[in-house]
Amino acid sequence: MTVWTKAEKDDALATYGCEIIIADGSWEQVNTKDAPRDAKIVKYELNGELHYDLTKPSKNVKLFDMYWDKFREGFVGWDFGNGNVNPKSWGYNPPSKKKK
Repeated sequence: MTVWTKAEKDDALATYGCEIIIADGSWEQVNTKDAPRDAKIVKYELNGELHYDLTKPSKNVKLFDMYWDKFREGFVGWDFGNGNVNPKSWGYNPPSKKKK
């Protein structure tokens, strides 16, 4: 069972401004250092099991809205992630060099 479909992930970015980096990962996966410094580890309960996501929200209010709309009472909360990557350079691809 997948918690987030591809369409829901795309909608989360467009509607709420939240990028889901790791969906339904283990604690070790979402606790990575290869993530932006402003990423959040979100905890929610589904079918009696605790699940974790690593997300990069534009605003904390939008993050709450997104998870409340999806999980309601199953939403537990979030903590700061342990990423070391500068948020400004997250997802940045340098332009290719033009051939002279």
